[in-house]
Amino acid sequence: MPEIKLEHVTKRWGKFYAVDDLDLVIGDNAFVTLLGPSGCGKTTTLRMIAGLETPTSGRITIGDKVVFDSAQGINIPANKRKVGFLFQNYALWPNMTVYQNIAFGLANIKEEMPKIDFEAKNNARLGQILSEPGEVVKVLDECRDKNGKLDEKKAIVKLIDAFTISQYTAKKLFAYHLEQGKDVSREAAALREKAESAKKAQNLNDAFQFTSGGRTVTEVRKLTKEEIDLSVRRVSRIVKIGMFMDRYPAELSGGQQQRVAIARTLAPEPTVLFMDEPLSNLDAKLRLEMRYELQRLHVETGSTFVYVTHDQMEAMTLATQICLINNGVLQQYDEPLTVYNRPNNLFVADFVGNPSINFVEARGAQAPDGSVALTMFDGRKARFIPREKTDLAAWFKARDEAETAAAAELKRRSAEKGYVEKGNKDETFRYHIARVEEDDFSLQEEPTLTNSDLVLGIRPEFIHIAGDGALDGEIYGAMPTGMESTIKIRVDDFLLTGVVFGSALFKIGEKVRVDIAGDNVVLFDRKSGKRIAFGSLEC
Repeated sequence: MPEIKLEHVTKRWGKFYAVDDLDLVIGDNAFVTLLGPSGCGKTTTLRMIAGLETPTSGRITIGDKVVFDSAQGINIPANKRKVGFLFQNYALWPNMTVYQNIAFGLANIKEEMPKIDFEAKNNARLGQILSEPGEVVKVLDECRDKNGKLDEKKAIVKLIDAFTISQYTAKKLFAYHLEQGKDVSREAAALREKAESAKKAQNLNDAFQFTSGGRTVTEVRKLTKEEIDLSVRRVSRIVKIGMFMDRYPAELSGGQQQRVAIARTLAPEPTVLFMDEPLSNLDAKLRLEMRYELQRLHVETGSTFVYVTHDQMEAMTLATQICLINNGVLQQYDEPLTVYNRPNNLFVADFVGNPSINFVEARGAQAPDGSVALTMFDGRKARFIPREKTDLAAWFKARDEAETAAAAELKRRSAEKGYVEKGNKDETFRYHIARVEEDDFSLQEEPTLTNSDLVLGIRPEFIHIAGDGALDGEIYGAMPTGMESTIKIRVDDFLLTGVVFGSALFKIGEKVRVDIAGDNVVLFDRKSGKRIAFGSLEC
């Protein structure tokens, strides 16, 4: 499967930048989720790669083939990119059976393919199967009812699955009635001899393709009924819907309809499979089951999957890489656990994780021993100890230099011909501080921030209730689920969300002692929103 490469890809409508200067490499056989809030540009990115949307500028490469390049005027249409697209709406034909829905797209394919002698190919396969009649009889015996009568329809389906043949070849095989003990050795030998004679007479290779000068002969043609049937049966086995082939979509559940849509997309053997929130129409339990199916499907097909979702749980559980986007700008592109444990900025930390991360505003300065002395909550003193050596002064200097360089680059670009100023300006993420009494910040002026203004990011699993905990708190809310409980703890006028594993019960208003454990607390710069360091917190 091919690698997908996006270079400086931009898509805008007027001054609105849906995707802004995106650089991205999607590796061979990867399962990448494009994650972000509604309107962030993830679906637009997917549609540009698939060829359903034309970028304003940039370059897109699939494998070794450039499918879009604004500088060179290249824009290969979607139907020539060998990609599959699975939509949120299953888009199944209600008047067609499952088999007909899957086969519909295959019947419309007309492209250059190897020229094959299908009669010789089928004769060879049938002769091979007839050479072992005992195996056929064993399969047929499984299709008898309690009275010993052979069910023809069931037998043909069994033969298809047992020998991986089309229904047309299965019907020919059944017509020999091997269950009656007939000797078909002469017929088998005749079929094999006929196939071998055709190979020699027409210069066919082992796949019964015509050859000339050692090369396979190709022709522009449609798929035969035999090829279509083999493809339909192949994908129906992958997604486990072989038993529903004669049903109509209205007779299927939502999950079964989704499987049909997946099978239809896989049937033409696309090099890349694109999925745009395909599970959003399913209920929670079925959505979980389908996640497992998609994981298995990715492994079995060996395809490259690109999956759009706004559900961070889907992204975390399915992806090999998460591409997190906000306001058309790439925020982080990493493995799921790296995105969770090492967020680049406040937005990433807030968006990934359920329950959400706790943000605590603090003011502080670095001490000579490298720790950061903090004042947080309602004047409580604390100390942040970086996990690795951190020089805050050097970090802030590098931040200012990067901002100056970015401003200079923007000024240079704005002087270029055709430049359009971005209307949807990029801003530092406005995180939420949970309080007992929420303030109306819309009426307040933006504060003037200095290098002393910091933000701590504390995951819920770091909040521990302990008898000797450093912080005094009060249970403000508790949601037990059996395996764990999600709790809200009041500290001064602030609320911290914690996760307690086990079946302990908590009473609202109960006084508790709290510790913030671990060395993966994140220290952010409040001004830029960027991550400074990881470390532990002593309160």
